[in-house]
Amino acid sequence: MKLSDKAEEILEALWIAVEEEGKGFAEIDQLGIPAGDPAYQELASRTLIEVKEGRVYFRPEGREEGRRTIRRHRLAERLLMDVLNVRGEAGDDKACQFEHLLNEGVDAKVCTMLNHPTTCPHGKHIPPGDCCEEARRSGDLGVVPLTELKSGEEGEIAYIQTEDSKKMQKLMAMGVLPGNRIVLSQTFPSYIFRVGFSEFAIDSAMAREIFVRK
Repeated sequence: MKLSDKAEEILEALWIAVEEEGKGFAEIDQLGIPAGDPAYQELASRTLIEVKEGRVYFRPEGREEGRRTIRRHRLAERLLMDVLNVRGEAGDDKACQFEHLLNEGVDAKVCTMLNHPTTCPHGKHIPPGDCCEEARRSGDLGVVPLTELKSGEEGEIAYIQTEDSKKMQKLMAMGVLPGNRIVLSQTFPSYIFRVGFSEFAIDSAMAREIFVRK
């Protein structure tokens, strides 16, 4: 059964205190959820945490659940800020909401789309998942900019990463949309690619903003 949002927030804060700050435990008043909140009992009943004299400790099962929870949160930050360009305080708030939707399996797909990032936008470590280990073993680059393809290679468009709305509109008008196949036919002096039955030419700066899955 899925944990409540507050329970996941406790696990995140506890992970930071224990695994990243090396405290071994966290005081309840430092976790952002007041003492007596049902979320503590929810976690304790699943043997994920132990509460003693105002301090919260991980149980072995809770440590792994905390790891998965902080991973989802930081992947949500990368997705919102890097791909959807939702930044600043709004990005942080939306990431807190969005992470709860990244159930097991979905987070791996997001991680692969983002090319298995190792840090969040704030520079904090993202615990690796099974998909990251598999990508390293297989040498799979995941999602890469169009500029990483060679002439004759093709892939599936994953997303466009640009803050320029006019560029976005121009690329979309060319058929550069997530899910469409793209074939790169030339890389110099300009990038020439084909989407469907149409061929287009763009410069390297714009080509770097098209991300494809090989």
